[in-house]
Amino acid sequence: MAPDSSDAPADEPRTDDDADTDADAPSESDPAPNAARAADLDWSESGRGDRFAFRRKRLADRAGGRDLGCSLYEVPPDKRPWPTHYHEGNEEALYVLSGSGTLLTREGAADLDLEPDTYVALPAGADYVRQIENDGDEPLRYLALSTMNHPDVTVYPDSDKVGVFCGAPPGGDKVARTLHGYFPRDAEVGYWDGEPTDEE
Repeated sequence: MAPDSSDAPADEPRTDDDADTDADAPSESDPAPNAARAADLDWSESGRGDRFAFRRKRLADRAGGRDLGCSLYEVPPDKRPWPTHYHEGNEEALYVLSGSGTLLTREGAADLDLEPDTYVALPAGADYVRQIENDGDEPLRYLALSTMNHPDVTVYPDSDKVGVFCGAPPGGDKVARTLHGYFPRDAEVGYWDGEPTDEE
């Protein structure tokens, strides 16, 4: 979970996977070394087209969290924060604070109404593919929590692509990443493709 990219094109939105973690790092003036107050943090905004938009406060980064991510999200009516996806290496969870919406799930499964005091566990794997939609009349606010495991593969069924994260998880320190990219799922090649198998 995370935004602010030094290597994303200028016309690209800031995304969860393009984080500048220094901006929210704890400072000596903070009230406690492992605490963050949402009221003390500025919102960062992101979106794409007329379908995706959200505001966010990166609580875990500010508090100095390492193995657990936590952000406060606010999604406007008729918007979604992220494309449909699931993680192969990380578990996420949601806790709804205010507003209402729908958690869209895999085909053939029942969607879930989101309302205040709803907690949703989202383990790793295709059974927990999801997308959040604010189909209410007011902003939807929720806490999003995630393990910060790497490597991780994030799968996007609607676009049939995968995101690969090594060295740092989605939402983690981009500088620490050793491999990161998005690839079509049908781009598979054979194990020996392109390898020099014969002596010159």
